[in-house]
Amino acid sequence: MASLAHAIRSFQSGDLTPNDFFAEIDQVLATDQANAGRMLAILNEEHTNYPLPPDVYVEVQRRIENRDQVKWTASSEETRLQTNAGNHAKAAPPTSSEQSGGAPEPIKGVGDTLNGRFVLEECLGFGGMGMVFRALDLRKLEAADRNPYIAIKVLNVQFRGHPKSLIALQREAKKAQALAHPNIVTVYDFDRDGAMVYLTMEYLSGNPLSQLLRTEGFKGMPYAEALPIISGMSKALAYAHERGFVHCDFKPANVFLTASGDVKVIDFGIARLIPKPEEEVEATVFDPGSLGGMTPAYASPEMLEHGEPDPRDDIYALACITYELLSGHHPFDRLPANQARGKRMRPERPSGLGRRQWQALRAALSFERGTRTPTVARFIHGMSGERPAGAHLVGAGAALLLAVLVAATIAHYQPFANHQGGEPTTAAPQTPLATVQPTATPGVATPASVASILASVPCSLLRASERDNTLLVRGYLPRYFGIPRLKEMLSAAPGVSHLNLDVRQVSDDDCGVITALAPYWSRNQEDGSATSIRPRGRNAELSEGDSLILDITTPPYDAYVNVDYYVLDGSVVHLLPSPRAKDNQTPPSYAATLGSLGNWIVSKPFGSELIVLLVTPVPLFDGIRPEHESRSNYLEAIEKRLGQIASKYGPEHITADFVLLTTKPKP
Repeated sequence: MASLAHAIRSFQSGDLTPNDFFAEIDQVLATDQANAGRMLAILNEEHTNYPLPPDVYVEVQRRIENRDQVKWTASSEETRLQTNAGNHAKAAPPTSSEQSGGAPEPIKGVGDTLNGRFVLEECLGFGGMGMVFRALDLRKLEAADRNPYIAIKVLNVQFRGHPKSLIALQREAKKAQALAHPNIVTVYDFDRDGAMVYLTMEYLSGNPLSQLLRTEGFKGMPYAEALPIISGMSKALAYAHERGFVHCDFKPANVFLTASGDVKVIDFGIARLIPKPEEEVEATVFDPGSLGGMTPAYASPEMLEHGEPDPRDDIYALACITYELLSGHHPFDRLPANQARGKRMRPERPSGLGRRQWQALRAALSFERGTRTPTVARFIHGMSGERPAGAHLVGAGAALLLAVLVAATIAHYQPFANHQGGEPTTAAPQTPLATVQPTATPGVATPASVASILASVPCSLLRASERDNTLLVRGYLPRYFGIPRLKEMLSAAPGVSHLNLDVRQVSDDDCGVITALAPYWSRNQEDGSATSIRPRGRNAELSEGDSLILDITTPPYDAYVNVDYYVLDGSVVHLLPSPRAKDNQTPPSYAATLGSLGNWIVSKPFGSELIVLLVTPVPLFDGIRPEHESRSNYLEAIEKRLGQIASKYGPEHITADFVLLTTKPKP
């Protein structure tokens, strides 16, 4: 026969959903003859060993009390338990109403309304801080919004009694708003209704991953089906880690699979900033870790031993979930990591998992932080079963671009954006700049008049060809010259009946880049563009909040890849190689994707800047250059070095390609 203790342990181990748990509690209460006092003692004992979510604890207590119609007041001998970071039980501080002698304020539930605006319609689940509801936003409903529903987290009674509860919610809202990523739930705001404090966020339609894992008969998911879920979780954690946050309670219940197939990580409620000893820390900084809260089955040994938070804590949890997703069971039978380590438990390789993937998963499951996979990027690259996207290019630094650009930020510069105000205007130079001769597709004639016109455009990279009686011109020209002027000149040229232009305008400040690399771009075009760099996005345009993903290809010989970001402030940021990612060698005809973890997010200000891919047969420089430097100094250095390489290996082994990336505000 089921017992109260058994039901609690089953819920704590994840074998029961909240709904199933309360159904079993009701069955126990209907059949067990023990009195309320005995049941409360059992509840407190189990809660002390493995703390229940506060609202679950309060609800079980309420049902026990109501069964025997026992009236418990603030002056009774009842002890409401709460755990601190050390898991030592203690009495929860009284709420303001209890301090004044009044009855404790009831928990908000289904049917209640917050601030006369949000109607709580359905309880979606429990978290370490409170209960989450689907709520109808009456203001949205009045405005005929197509989707008037949001999710609301209402702080539980015990947490609300914590003297810093409002600070906690405010901090959670602030950091959650900072974690704007497609795989992280969107948080809107926080507010209060009397003593009730709550958080509003996007409403997700779907189910938590925990529900899938606890489905009766679930024996694991095929690798190919599981990989998108693993990737989605990894992207969310990698993004948070890049911004200095550790989730600290990553578990299947905090991963949501939406009806549209997206993966969303929720509840960064107890996330703590990654410690940064070099930074000053204010004495008044609120540490949500002091409120306790972790799930033993997914907590790393360091978390269980109350060590400082580290991204590798999340990686351990991510690996446990991944193992469970692939095999159908927890790698250590849901034992806390320190106990599993004491028993020298070793997980078996899941059926159907390749050797490379198993090596990656096993490393992430290490009980020792020092030998555990250091970054989420390394983990997902290993789990992909293929050469990591840009493995020779970015090494372990999957978030290289973001880290480098942040380190190189000066004045108003932000990653993947221009100076405020969009495209600058510059007067035409007094003296002619570089002129690049046009090239034509082999075997296809280009009118001499066209060649003459293209050659007259200063600071340009222009390629002409003919197809089906249409003149095709693609490339780059300076903004001051303008596309309309080029179109007018070409349309008037003898022999041109139909014209098609695929030309981008660059800043006049980019003329130095074009001058230095024009021969290598032209040769690359003549050879069929074996060297290429392309952003994911229509017409190389990205909007605020989009992820920047770059696809690159290399020529059919061993090569070294250099990716540089030319900033409008006159500097150049070296994305690859750099002090953070030194290995940039590739095999012949190599294809890679940079930024595939979704860590590079477009933000304001917006505009256009050049990203250049330069491929050489030997390292461009003997050592690693600074992360960012003066553009003029760098261009002078590469012109000299490219001349040396061309002299020894031949200019045909140097190729280049450009991306003019344009960013704009969210529509």
